[in-house]
Amino acid sequence: MNDDLLLFVLAAAGLAIGYKVWQVSLDARETANRVARETCSGAVVQFLDDTVAFAGFRLTRDARGRRRLLRTYTFDYTADGFERAQGFIVLAGRRLEAVGLAGHPS
Repeated sequence: MNDDLLLFVLAAAGLAIGYKVWQVSLDARETANRVARETCSGAVVQFLDDTVAFAGFRLTRDARGRRRLLRTYTFDYTADGFERAQGFIVLAGRRLEAVGLAGHPS
């Protein structure tokens, strides 16, 4: 009986951790979408497809030596309505680390 209870507790903890990771990922994507819209608006270009795409993540260390997870997102935009260009966003949690537009200083 104790093995069943232990298995249940471990499964519940795994689900809770999975849900938290999923929720943090959704929050980061929402932040990236907002940053992409604001960046395109400020650069007077059109944000295409109305969404960002997850491009990857990596671990890095901050100035204090602590590990941080950086997420990178890409998005498409157009300056003339014909040619697509790609921008990028790098987030540490929900904090903006970098944003850029190809061919545009930002």
